[in-house]
Amino acid sequence: MKKLFLLFLLFIGLNIPAQTAAAAKEVFEKIKKESKIDGSDQTVYNLLDEFYAKTLQAENDELNTETIEKTQKFVSDPDTKNLHILMLFLMYQQHISQTAAVGKTPDAGFQMATMKLLEDEMRNIYGKVPAIVYIYKYEALESGNKKEEAKAAALQGLKEYPDSVPLKMYVYLSTNDEALKNDLLKNHANHWMVKQFGIK
Repeated sequence: MKKLFLLFLLFIGLNIPAQTAAAAKEVFEKIKKESKIDGSDQTVYNLLDEFYAKTLQAENDELNTETIEKTQKFVSDPDTKNLHILMLFLMYQQHISQTAAVGKTPDAGFQMATMKLLEDEMRNIYGKVPAIVYIYKYEALESGNKKEEAKAAALQGLKEYPDSVPLKMYVYLSTNDEALKNDLLKNHANHWMVKQFGIK
């Protein structure tokens, strides 16, 4: 999946220069000042849900051309409402993809700070947090070796999104809950994450 996002980011030509937690916050605040904020406009929220559905929840993690083109259109349109949220999401993706492409470990501080900003902003504007943010928050906290916080994020996410395969996977990995393991094997054996983590 990381290779896919790198190709995606190269495709849309996005280059966001924030690679530290402090820089991420600074860039985010600048973009936010220029954004048109509207909690009733679900465009960006729905796009994040689409990313989730096509790359994390689907059995095979593949973005299609339509999603890439839609994202490119939103990013290039200054009238896109809540663009700062999309840019923050893409900033996170870019960091993960770029570090993976050169075989480096992502900066956990950057990951955690970016996900905190994203979660808070989603909650402030939409009153809810999409599943993809809980998943990335879990990964960021795991990367920062904050196991209990990661587990809590996955549990909260699964409570809100009980059908989420990635959240089931992360809760299982955090708790060794046999019921979740059985559910994953019985109902989601072909999901790419179940295969990747070798659940048997």
